Amino acid sequence: MEKTSVEKIVMQALLYDFYGELLNDHQKAVYEDYVFNDIGISEIAEERGISRQGVHDLIKRCSKTLQDYEDKLHLVEKFQKTKELVAQISSLADQFVLEKDLKLIDEIKCISGHILDDTF
Repeated sequence: MEKTSVEKIVMQALLYDFYGELLNDHQKAVYEDYVFNDIGISEIAEERGISRQGVHDLIKRCSKTLQDYEDKLHLVEKFQKTKELVAQISSLADQFVLEKDLKLIDEIKCISGHILDDTF
């Protein structure tokens, strides 16, 4: 399924949050200008004294590098899965407060065990 532009931007931000420090200072500056500061390729090229093609290639390389780190380390994937599991725990805890169903405690323990064991 094709990601929407908002989903792509969110993914770019997450990848940068997790792996951005692995880029050099020049790469970070250009990538941040383009992705986070919404500065166009032409303006970045002019500011930095490089060609539009150079900026385009650099942004593309940075995106690929960040995705390559994720493909190897899966930190963003694990982070997102952990958030989902914590949301389930929160929902089950709310449900427990309302229903006083002790089986829900077992579900909460099971989910939290998966998070702690990192077996999801």
